[in-house]
Amino acid sequence: MDKSVAKCIPKLSRRQNDSWSDVETVEDVLANILSRLPVKCLIRSKAVSRLWHKLISSPYFTKLHLMRSRENVIYILYPYMDDIKELHLVDGDGVTTEVITLPGFENVSSLSMICSYNGLICFTIYPWFPHLYMSQPVEEDLEILICNPATREIRLLPRGSPAEQELGIGVAFGPGTSDYRVFRFFSSIFEKPVVSPQCEIFSSSTGTWRGIGFVQQYPMGANHVFFNGQVYWFIASEEDHSTPGSILSVDMEDSFKTIELPEEVTAHSFLIILEGFLSLVAVYDDDLIMDVWMLKDANESYWEKKCSAYIEHAVEECIDSVAGRNNEFFFITTEHYFIFNTDRTTWEQLYLQEGFGQDSPVVFTYTESLLPCS
Repeated sequence: MDKSVAKCIPKLSRRQNDSWSDVETVEDVLANILSRLPVKCLIRSKAVSRLWHKLISSPYFTKLHLMRSRENVIYILYPYMDDIKELHLVDGDGVTTEVITLPGFENVSSLSMICSYNGLICFTIYPWFPHLYMSQPVEEDLEILICNPATREIRLLPRGSPAEQELGIGVAFGPGTSDYRVFRFFSSIFEKPVVSPQCEIFSSSTGTWRGIGFVQQYPMGANHVFFNGQVYWFIASEEDHSTPGSILSVDMEDSFKTIELPEEVTAHSFLIILEGFLSLVAVYDDDLIMDVWMLKDANESYWEKKCSAYIEHAVEECIDSVAGRNNEFFFITTEHYFIFNTDRTTWEQLYLQEGFGQDSPVVFTYTESLLPCS
């Protein structure tokens, strides 16, 4: 057995070693053991034997490993550094467990990370703007990439329909474990402030785009969350296009609907998943207060306030990104990193490694997996 593989597997007693060949004949037992290993070790373990290679490469094992990994959700940060494109894996204690360098993107200046789910990451190469209406059309074509950081697999999706204006994007995952769909909103005519939004959907199973025509509502750019078979975005307020006015959702049947917000919010508002609910984090700069709401009934737009808290460092800093995990969320300001506990309403400041990029980083929850990008 390769030494690097052996390090990943707990040491066995002499008696256990003598019966290891017997364990291999029971694939369920072997799968149960191997499914607890990190992806890096599993990739190396494929070289141990044909049995191990076949097992680790099977869809059954991929699902089993993902189930185990979901018990250890961490955070993934992308710091938007120009010279080196890196992903930082950070646990709940603020410890950087791994830094992953993305190869082949050294000369890409507008690489944006927009979502993370089941170990798959979606990147776009496009200069997304913070405001809904751009002063002029962007002449660059939108490129969309799906990446598995653990396996280093990257898939560049085929380009969609020609557009004068890119309006938003979101990724849904399912119905199969390895399936995903990309919703792209765009306008074929640039005419400020009138927009004729259209939507098309890319399916990983077919490898093609399918247009669904014009839609009544469209999201505020690429910021979204996927939860319980639906994608959620903010819709801009009619009075202020930089401020959310409601929520747009779409399910796996391409059925769109809007959800009312619990109260008026500011431009510093975020959608996250918290304690098994779609949740809203609304930051009020004037009062230095943050409200956390949980959506209890989407059909009735019924929200329940989880807590309110004073924002540390909110006076001099902007809120860049928020991601939720269990009863806490990772909170990034211009210069600081925090873990906020919603039950105790306490803040814990994190001190990431020296030299970590501070140029508008984003954070998402992350679950390591063997899922393929194609």
